[in-house]
Amino acid sequence: MAEESPDSAYHSNGSSLEEEAERMEDEEQERLLSYWQNVGRGHQVDVPRDMAEPIQQLTRNNNPQERQTIPFTLIQRKEKLGDLLYEKRQYGKAKWACIKMKENQYEQSICLGFMKLMRYICEQNSSGLYLGITIPIVTIVHTNESQSEMTQSVTVAYYLPEMLQDEPPHPFDSDIIIEEWPSTIVYSRSFRGITNEDSIMREINLLAEILESPELCLQDTFIIAGYTNPAAANRHNEIWFLQRP
Repeated sequence: MAEESPDSAYHSNGSSLEEEAERMEDEEQERLLSYWQNVGRGHQVDVPRDMAEPIQQLTRNNNPQERQTIPFTLIQRKEKLGDLLYEKRQYGKAKWACIKMKENQYEQSICLGFMKLMRYICEQNSSGLYLGITIPIVTIVHTNESQSEMTQSVTVAYYLPEMLQDEPPHPFDSDIIIEEWPSTIVYSRSFRGITNEDSIMREINLLAEILESPELCLQDTFIIAGYTNPAAANRHNEIWFLQRP
């Protein structure tokens, strides 16, 4: 009986190890996709199968140490009895990847907008590279003049990492637009939990009561800054008021 050569044994073991690794990767991809699909159903959003790879890539690279926080200059911290009421910050001029959404519900708009931006971040861009996570992901929302209700149109936006600011990769998705935002002063207040029309309006009204001069800010345009992805249960968010130019 012929003995198996060391080389053939090595190739055989190598192939089986590669196959096992590939099988485990496929199983993990299916598990993550299934999790996101379940979360999506809770927001009345369908998560398509072609999101499996971007979800896996984003999850794999989503280490807190590797996230780039959007830089800002702290101007003022307003506290009361040791509790932080709000921060006044200045954000510099910068480029953002933006997508406008207009679904029936706010949660649907941010989930669908975030999925489109995930594809852009995860190699579906002219560089063919993973671009990296920056936080927060922001959503521009609008209200009527009396600040009693939100409009359906929102813009979900991703801050491009510092090394890509000069030459941002082009998105393959024509709905995503690269915009340059001017330097802006914001008044920021932190809150936790889900973000929907009711919670956002509550936070807008609360910050308007706390600010000494809310009339110095835009009265119909606000930003929701999200530090955790829309699939997270207890999200860390901020409401931003934008000082008039």
